[in-house]
Order: sequence, then structure tokens, then C-alpha cells
Amino acid sequence: MTIATMIAGRTGDVWRCRADDRVKDAADLLATQRIGALPVEDNSAEVAGIFSERDVLYALKTHGAAALDMKVREVMTAPVISVSLADSVLDALGLMTRRRIRHLPVLDGGRMVGFISIGDLVKYRIDRIEAEAAAMHDYIRSS
Repeated sequence: MTIATMIAGRTGDVWRCRADDRVKDAADLLATQRIGALPVEDNSAEVAGIFSERDVLYALKTHGAAALDMKVREVMTAPVISVSLADSVLDALGLMTRRRIRHLPVLDGGRMVGFISIGDLVKYRIDRIEAEAAAMHDYIRSS
């Protein structure tokens, strides 16, 4: 299965922040929306990096409370690692495992068309496995 198949039918906007936003504002958005990461856009509206809970923790450990007034660009994870619509779900899972990351922007021609988490991928895989098992069970019962 491809990432395109997995994200087909999704509605709603992807929450994001700007590279010049303050860390405290981006962290507030993470907390308010109860999400783990945000794609970070630069002045050209391209994905410049990822701002995650981990980035907040590392910044606070390194800079103390002053980190909250820093710009997101100073603490975000960059360069961005991404996937395309044509990539497979298993390839994306492998990439996340190898790189020890939990979120990936989905790019199409350099433009972000989605944002996926490791939880999204695992849920999708489990749903597919359960559907295949049910189909196999029905086939065996009908034989």
C-alpha cells in the first residue's frame, strides 16, 4: 500500500507553524491540539523542518526558560525528512525506525499534501492485517 492510499479521504487542515514563530507559541499549539509535532514552514511556504515535543524538551534542557522566547527555526529538527505519495507504508515505517523519528511530511512536487505519524502508519497496517484475516476466515468458512 502507498502513502497516497493511506491518506486518501482525509479531511481537515494540517496544523503547522512558521520558522519565525516563538517556541512558546508553537508549544502552546502542540498542547492545545494534543499533537506531537508540527511541520515548520519558512518564508517560501516550503517545509523547512519539524518542530516536535522532543525539540521543546531539548531546547529547555539546553537554554532553560529562555528557550520559550527563541524562534522555532533555532530549535526545530532540520533538514526535513519526508515521504512522497508513491512511497509504501512499509518503507515509511522503515524510514521512521531507522531515523528514530515519529512524524513525516508527505510531499507531492515539493508541496506538502499531508503529515503522518508513526501511529497513523501502525494503525493503518493493523487495520489492513485485520481485514485480510477476516477475508481469509470468511473464505475458509465458505469452502
